Amino acid sequence: MRIGELARASGVSTRSLRYYEEQGLIRSGRTPGGWRDFEASMVERVVMIQHLLAAGLSSSTIGELLPCLESPPEERTGVLEVLLAQEVQRLEAKRRELDRELDVLQALRRDVTVPTG
Repeated sequence: MRIGELARASGVSTRSLRYYEEQGLIRSGRTPGGWRDFEASMVERVVMIQHLLAAGLSSSTIGELLPCLESPPEERTGVLEVLLAQEVQRLEAKRRELDRELDVLQALRRDVTVPTG
């Protein structure tokens, strides 16, 4: 399928698809006319990339995870579990930082709110 077809099937812009290809996250062949030609399986891969990006993972981390996710369970080496555990720790730390920032802002709001009445 051509890039426009992949964009429509996955709901992702052609610009993003070109970026994913530059980053090595997806791959295509070329038609004799030089057009990108994607396999139908790339739709699922693009959707997975979108979910991983939405979870806050970087392109480089996604590049490390994708081969692990696509391997049959018996061929996995444990790298996937380690990477996922690291991402969970990173996101938990980020959540703690956000909670601290929220606490500070809420305290400031309480301090500056003038009771009416």
